[in-house]
Amino acid sequence: MRPWLRPSRRAVATSDGGRRVTVRDDRIRPFTRAVAVLVLPFLVVAVVLLYLLPHRTEQLFAWTIAPPLTSMLLASAYVGGIWFFVRVLVGRRWHRVKYGFPAVLLFAVLLGTATLLHWDRFHHGHVSFIAWSVLYLVTPVLVAAVLVVDWRADPGVPEERDLRIPTAARIVLAVVGGAALLCGASMFLLPEHTTRLWAWETTPLTARVVGAVLTLPGAVNLWLLRETRWSAMREVVQAEIVSLLFIAVALAVSVRDLEWERPAAAAVVGGILVSLLGFASFYVWCERRLRRDINP
Repeated sequence: MRPWLRPSRRAVATSDGGRRVTVRDDRIRPFTRAVAVLVLPFLVVAVVLLYLLPHRTEQLFAWTIAPPLTSMLLASAYVGGIWFFVRVLVGRRWHRVKYGFPAVLLFAVLLGTATLLHWDRFHHGHVSFIAWSVLYLVTPVLVAAVLVVDWRADPGVPEERDLRIPTAARIVLAVVGGAALLCGASMFLLPEHTTRLWAWETTPLTARVVGAVLTLPGAVNLWLLRETRWSAMREVVQAEIVSLLFIAVALAVSVRDLEWERPAAAAVVGGILVSLLGFASFYVWCERRLRRDINP
């Protein structure tokens, strides 16, 4: 195995000077940073095209997305991805970003699958389509490699200055994530049925894309059923808050795209706003409690 793919571990001597044991050193390895460097430019360009120019996807993007709210929703997920991969690039400890990678893998696999299922809907030969295809062909393989190589590099212990997330908060966030994951999976697996129910107009392809976006909080939050360290969840929660903020702005900008006669419209808008407020409040509470515990 090449050095940059070797698991992040080192051997140290025990106190009696005898046998040597393996210690997980919790580093973000060069290979993992290289994946972040590769993915980030794609995400930045996609955000510019989808969030700032949502009415021009027919000319500029890999496929025509209508209404613009769907385009901005997808871009909002990418904004969260930018935040996350920047943290991967500049961070030092693997356990701080560890739980973002399963969510990225699921998201990439779902969008890659949607591409194959709706191949005829794409702008073949367009530079954006080539970039899209490369991204969703390569990213699942690279992210899976990161997980295989680095997953067990996490020592599984709190940092010197850390906070234990209360059980009640972990359960609430996991339930919210599970509901989002279930809704997203339903939209992806049954797009023809959910197009009549969703908060705005969708096609089978866009329903699957929206479903993929909805799986992200579930793929992150369900880890809270076993993870208690705030240091392990802090940066992925940041990414969720950033993404929710951009979704809230998108709803305000594209409010005319909402089909208010459908009950899902009010539920989606309310759910996004409550989730944004809830995640932001949870983050502030954890940070304040951490600072209070450090500086009593």
